[in-house]
Amino acid sequence: MARRLAVTTWKNKDGAAQAHVAARAVVLVKPQSYMNDSGIPLARISHWWKTPAGDLLVVVDDLDLPLGRLRMRASGGSGGHNGLKSIIEHFGTEFSRLRAGIGRSSDEAIDHVLSPFTRDEESVLDAVVGIAADGVLLWLERGAVDAMNFINAWRPPGEDKTAENGQEQQT
Repeated sequence: MARRLAVTTWKNKDGAAQAHVAARAVVLVKPQSYMNDSGIPLARISHWWKTPAGDLLVVVDDLDLPLGRLRMRASGGSGGHNGLKSIIEHFGTEFSRLRAGIGRSSDEAIDHVLSPFTRDEESVLDAVVGIAADGVLLWLERGAVDAMNFINAWRPPGEDKTAENGQEQQT
């Protein structure tokens, strides 16, 4: 998103890197805290900008989605994600979230999350990041419903077009 919005300068304040894009009325926030405390800097920044929870879009990694799969929701629970739990403590559940799948491995979860992507995994990332950015821009311009329809229908290159329940989709 920073590249798409031509962000070149970040300010470190309130426990997060922040970039204000006045032309789009957007603030990009990268908490610098532990993930389990990411709601704290987000709450500080949101309070400063007087941003209600419904105007937040939180992007997180997700072990429970296959690598490259994206899922967007307008509200909901944490799904076991500790960063989302922290944000929910400060904002409730009525904020949008975009989950980016990183899949599970045989490693401990923390080791998997913090380890670099393999060459094969990196080959999927360019497409995923591009589609995620497209979805965020759509969320900004046309709202959660249009963005969810776009994001949730997309599949990573090479993934078959099956529905969540394993049934083939009608085309």
